[in-house]
Amino acid sequence: MTPTLTAREAARWADRAGLPLAEERHGVVAATADHIRAVVSTLRELDLGETAPDVPPAGGERADVAG
Repeated sequence: MTPTLTAREAARWADRAGLPLAEERHGVVAATADHIRAVVSTLRELDLGETAPDVPPAGGERADVAG
């Protein structure tokens, strides 16, 4: 399992990205980043080899997003 992001690390990464955080937000941002990392890790484990790349919703029409 990937180690969790500490509040101090979250603050450092935010500063590096040009997004300084108030000190009271460090822990919340670290927890959110850890949650996102866990979700992405789970998604990477899914075998999508048989999934069609472009399937319209069942019973619905495809939305015209180009028009």
